[in-house]
Amino acid sequence: MKTNIIVVICFVAGIACGIFFGDTLMEHIEGIPIYILYALLFQVGLNLGANTELGSLKQSMSPITLMLPAFTMVGTLLFTALGGFLLSSWSSFDCMAVGCGFGYYSLSSILIMQLKEVSSGIEIASQLGAIALLANVMREILGMLGAPLYVSLFGKFASVSAAGSPSMDVCLPMISRYSGEKFVPIAIIHGIVLDMSVPILVPLLCQ
Repeated sequence: MKTNIIVVICFVAGIACGIFFGDTLMEHIEGIPIYILYALLFQVGLNLGANTELGSLKQSMSPITLMLPAFTMVGTLLFTALGGFLLSSWSSFDCMAVGCGFGYYSLSSILIMQLKEVSSGIEIASQLGAIALLANVMREILGMLGAPLYVSLFGKFASVSAAGSPSMDVCLPMISRYSGEKFVPIAIIHGIVLDMSVPILVPLLCQ
């Protein structure tokens, strides 16, 4: 929760700097986001390669553990596409790209900004990147705080699916508490698969 507060503070600070010093700062930091993106992609690979539980997780794999990330992806795509019909200012593809961050706000927001800047310009790219940041931060927060509600209303798999990518780390304690310890391997595999899908799905949807 403390990390999310820091993220929001940094976001607000960025808006303030943009309002008062935007033109001056952009001249000096214009090329920085792409290097941050490279570093985040490297971090994804590093986290997966350094995960000491990967060997034991293979033994926990079953059809349901591999199907759950697929159901999460399909559900996210369907409901974010619906958002495109309700929000006339954004296309369904834009909304799906935001949703396909799956809670991985740092990577998805930068990816969307870099990709949309080429096709739509810096203003549209910045707006959509900000939406992606806030939407995916909210998914992580709701994944933590809403776990008991999801389990009581929809069953024990719901807390894993609702958490998205953070099911493997930030939301894992809440999943373990309300869904049970046997869901921990499922949550970790779910998070790993979604993490790996972000740099694949977001570029496909950023038309």
